[in-house]
Amino acid sequence: MHKIGNLWLIGTSHISPESVKEVRKVILENEVDIVAIELDKGRFLSLMGKKSKIRIREIRRIGVKGFLFMLLGAWVEEQLGKVVKTKPGAEMKSAVKAAAKIKARIALIDQNINITLKRLFKEITWKEKFRFVWDIIKGVVLRKQEIEGFDLRKVPSENMIAKLVDKVKDRYPSIYKTLIHERNIVMANRLVKMMQREEDKKIVAVVGAGHVRGMMEIIKKKI
Repeated sequence: MHKIGNLWLIGTSHISPESVKEVRKVILENEVDIVAIELDKGRFLSLMGKKSKIRIREIRRIGVKGFLFMLLGAWVEEQLGKVVKTKPGAEMKSAVKAAAKIKARIALIDQNINITLKRLFKEITWKEKFRFVWDIIKGVVLRKQEIEGFDLRKVPSENMIAKLVDKVKDRYPSIYKTLIHERNIVMANRLVKMMQREEDKKIVAVVGAGHVRGMMEIIKKKI
């Protein structure tokens, strides 16, 4: 966890039981005013069970490839979640429930998923697509219990996260650019505006651990 000004930035693993506990603890113990989460409106409604069906016009909006990629990503998270007995996104639900308990405001800071997927499929190369599918087969089907030597139940160390993000940047430059870097910019800018607009408010932001380093660099430059 990092603190800068009136902001606490928590890096989580979307399938980690440890993240669920940490998020709840930080929000409740600090009695924060605003809880910002790495979701857009559509994903938030889906996660909270308020929107279960994917409509045809939404598939058209993101494209069939984007839709299939979204399903693949959800399946991978679900399989990894089964290993550690935690549903994907549980830490985001924990943040929302903790916020409701202390009547804190929820802020959705992520970029619209439709924009993200369109950007991804405009940038991604065939080489990266083949690498991605092959790495999923190796990581999920062949090695369910252990992924790159760390415990899936816990959030990896900052050093390990940095190495993994750098590996993604090297092996999948387009995926890094669209799924990590561009979203870092969007989320960091929204948090900076929030920090400046709500100077007297305590803010907790809950994002995937892979976003923390990049977001902190942007925030520090703007504050």
